[in-house]
Amino acid sequence: MGQRVLVVDDDPTVSDVVCRYLRRAGYDVSMAADGAAALAVVAREMPDLVVLDLMLPGIDGLEVCRRLRTRPDGVPIVMLTALGEEADRVLGLQLGADDYVTKPFSPRELVLRVQSVLRRAGADAAPSAAPLRDGDLVVDEVRRVARLREAELTLTVREFDLLAFLMRHPGQAFRRADLLERVWGWHIGDQSTVTVHVRRLREKVEDDPARPRRIVTVWGVGYRYEPVG
Repeated sequence: MGQRVLVVDDDPTVSDVVCRYLRRAGYDVSMAADGAAALAVVAREMPDLVVLDLMLPGIDGLEVCRRLRTRPDGVPIVMLTALGEEADRVLGLQLGADDYVTKPFSPRELVLRVQSVLRRAGADAAPSAAPLRDGDLVVDEVRRVARLREAELTLTVREFDLLAFLMRHPGQAFRRADLLERVWGWHIGDQSTVTVHVRRLREKVEDDPARPRRIVTVWGVGYRYEPVG
């Protein structure tokens, strides 16, 4: 049986098309038409990834995303957003969504995004066996666990990937476009995605996120990881 994907959308036409393409790609697909049903399916079936529309009746997609991020399993989330809903898209990323696709979208593009997120969530990235260490921050790429002062950090798939990538390249400055390509696998995309994830990471690994010491801004360029240990 393939990896399990839950598709959450109240538009039956969209759900049907997305599900057919995902099944053709080898995934075991479930559907939910509203937020309450989605949360129930996640609790019951524990999918490997959730494709989540933001505009849902009852419990909306942003609230579903927020609640899923309180779960310890860190299920990856790919958002579906309408063209022009930049504020909702940014908020969804801030709440912990791993990726997004803007409607109207190509079903093939969505399948590629799902594959990319699942690949990075799994063992296909062939990480180094030796944990990355910077003082009291330890990132184990094999077990996909990050700890700060011995306490395990709750990171989304993309947050973990971004942190590990930056720690593997200490002292090197990267443009946001470079990070989109090398961490997200996007050749084009909204660079605010990187900004949001950096902000969230700083809140988790910096003593003072407003004055970061590890993930520093390189003005006019992007970001650089500076070891503090």
